Amino acid sequence: MRRDPTPAEDILWQQLRRRELGFRFRRQEPIGPYICDFVCRARHLIIEVDGESHDDPEADRARDRALRAMGYRVIRFWDGEIYQDPDAMADYLWHQLHREDRE
Repeated sequence: MRRDPTPAEDILWQQLRRRELGFRFRRQEPIGPYICDFVCRARHLIIEVDGESHDDPEADRARDRALRAMGYRVIRFWDGEIYQDPDAMADYLWHQLHREDRE
């Protein structure tokens, strides 16, 4: 996946890499035993992009719990959300990155 992102991941990466959201993101970043789609270490925020072949919600919940235990917030988007309105997705992420109460 590092060399061959999904189309939705590529759309999101184009938004994140320009730093228009005000923070640096890394793509396909290892955290513990996991490889996360996108990570902003400064805000302890992980963004995961889930597609049609993503069919193990219990594994996702376990992974999210483990990442939260390491101090990260996890936001998940479905491919369709990114395709449908990338600007709304970027606006949502901007607000998540700039909020005061960083759980």
